[in-house]
Amino acid sequence: MRISSPSLRSGLTVAAVAALPVALAAGPALAGPGISVSTTGTTVSVTTTACAQLNGSWGTASLLTSGQRDFAQGRQVALSGTASGQSAAWSGISPGTYTVIVMCSNNSTAGTQTVIVSAAPSPSPSRSAAPSPSASPRGVMGGLGGAVQDYGTATLVAGGALVGAGVIGAAWFLRRRSKPYRF
Repeated sequence: MRISSPSLRSGLTVAAVAALPVALAAGPALAGPGISVSTTGTTVSVTTTACAQLNGSWGTASLLTSGQRDFAQGRQVALSGTASGQSAAWSGISPGTYTVIVMCSNNSTAGTQTVIVSAAPSPSPSRSAAPSPSASPRGVMGGLGGAVQDYGTATLVAGGALVGAGVIGAAWFLRRRSKPYRF
C-alpha cells in the first residue's frame, strides 16, 4: 500500500509558482527587451529592431558613464539602418562601465543595458625568433594532423600503390575464402 502526502506536493507547487516571478525578475535586470549591446576593443555598438522611422529619424542612442544618470548627459548618436534593424556605435571608449539607452523617434525607450569596456591587452614581447603559429599565413591548422606537410609526387605514387596493393590483396583473400574446399 502506498501512502502519499498531497499536502507536501501542493506546498511545493505553491512555492514554485510563488518563486517564478522572482526568478524571472532576477534575470538581466538592466537589459531591455529590444536592444543588443556589444564591445569590440574600444568600440561599443548597439542594435535594435524596436524603433520605427518617424519624420526621417529612427531615434537616438546614448552612452552614459557611471556618474551620469540622464539620457541627455550621455554621448548621443543617431540610429541608422532599415526597418529590419537599426544600430549606433561609439569608438575610442576608455575602459569602464557604461549604460546604453536607446530612445526611438516616438520618445519610447527601446531598452537599457549596462556594458563593461575592458582595457585592450598589451602586446607581450616575443622571446623566440621563430614565428608563432598565429602568425602563420595558413591560419589555424586544427584537425589536419600530419596532412599539413606537402608531399612530393613520388611519395604520393608510392602511397597510392600500397593502398591499391592492399585492396587487391584483400579482394583476392576474400574471393579464395568464399570458394568451397575441394579435396
